[in-house]
Amino acid sequence: MRILIAEDDPDLADGLMRSLRQSGYSVDCVRDGAAADAALTAGQFDLLILDIGLPKLSGFEVLKRLRGRNAKLPVLILTALDGVDDRVRGLDLGADDYLAKPFALQELEARVRALTRRGHAAGASALKHGDLTFDPVGKIAGIREQTLDLSARELALLEIFMQRPGRMVNKEQIVDLLCQWGEEVSTNAVEVYVHRLRKKIEPAHVKITTVRGLGYCLEKANTSRAAT
Repeated sequence: MRILIAEDDPDLADGLMRSLRQSGYSVDCVRDGAAADAALTAGQFDLLILDIGLPKLSGFEVLKRLRGRNAKLPVLILTALDGVDDRVRGLDLGADDYLAKPFALQELEARVRALTRRGHAAGASALKHGDLTFDPVGKIAGIREQTLDLSARELALLEIFMQRPGRMVNKEQIVDLLCQWGEEVSTNAVEVYVHRLRKKIEPAHVKITTVRGLGYCLEKANTSRAAT
């Protein structure tokens, strides 16, 4: 589950990132509206936490452009504005919920959980491949109803593969999808994560194959090519 925070207050942004990452979310953060608009255009996210009072582009403008692209991304707006009209404007522009500053982190996390559940409510949230299942909302992986003990990075990597069964994913794509912005992860580290995950999902009768020069692919064990 990947969340984008657009917040120009560094202390608040850092606190939100720490809290949400401790809860198991992958979190990116930008500090102005122009950067938020660029990130939303280029990347894929599951939730946007959007401050209205951003520099360069206001949160209202970021939201307007997002909905103008017909994006269905759930949006939680943060506002220090007291007027009801400003909150109504945000909701009318397509926000799904709002929080007025100051707020308790516990309340924000509860609203994040509600919005991410809502975002997956249109279809089955659980991904299944062979005997392997993954719940992207609860961030729980299992094999035949037995929960797998995976690290946050392994869960994020599994989600990447489960969303692309039978498709090649190269190391550079994994680095881009796996990592929070500003955090460096080498392609060698990707190899380690894949190796660990591969061993843990073997009992599900699926495997992650490696194709030299192309990347990795999640396939059923009885139809996959030999892994290297």
